[in-house]
Amino acid sequence: MADKTKKAILEATDLCKTYSNESVQQHVIKNHNLKIYEGDFTVIMGNSGSGKSTLLYSLSGMDRPTLGQVRYGAEDISKYSNDKLAVFRRNHCGFVFQQNYLNDTMSALDNVMVSGLLLTKNRKELAQRAKDLFAKVEITEQDWKKFPTQLSGGQQQRVAVVRGVINRPEILFADEPTGALNSQNTENVLDILTELNNGGQTIVMVTHSVTAAERGNRVIYLADGVVKDEIDLSGTEGAERHRRLKDFLTQMGW
Repeated sequence: MADKTKKAILEATDLCKTYSNESVQQHVIKNHNLKIYEGDFTVIMGNSGSGKSTLLYSLSGMDRPTLGQVRYGAEDISKYSNDKLAVFRRNHCGFVFQQNYLNDTMSALDNVMVSGLLLTKNRKELAQRAKDLFAKVEITEQDWKKFPTQLSGGQQQRVAVVRGVINRPEILFADEPTGALNSQNTENVLDILTELNNGGQTIVMVTHSVTAAERGNRVIYLADGVVKDEIDLSGTEGAERHRRLKDFLTQMGW
């Protein structure tokens, strides 16, 4: 279980999400009670249709729950207007998706700068931060001047990670960030996320990949719209971490 001595940065209470189509209702997430702790690398797993992405979007303010609360500190963001939610996401959250959603008419650097300029008008300082981050993810000056279509899939996703953290978000939300990558690029992106987390970045990641899930210190398993169980992998590494996660997923019916 999660370490309750840590500070809860985000808390969901009795969270529900229902989609209605004429007379049919689909209850995607059901009465979730969940805390996201500062500095954790929290992984959300479950079979297709279990509500993983819906939960992530509800926690991040990308979607609005049908019932329940999502609290960020003292604020109930589930009651925010759409405009206020947009400001919340801009000020507190970073996002990385399976598709990188880079603008093909802008250079890699400009894709990152556009996101950063939402919070600061100091272009010089922002550009330097972007370049420092590019260096960390091994995107060279030659490459950050290129358009996304001139970069490999792995390079594009590394640019997307830089864009996601350029504003120093309290929480980085990642939805299947390695789902479209080959094995080598998967490892590269996971290494970057691990390094960010080791530096204190709070991460919430949805994944189908056991390899990706092993990078988290906390794995939550969803089934039929509810949290079935979770495992704390803190203090384990290598073969022991792999074994513990595999045993847990087997118990969950993975």
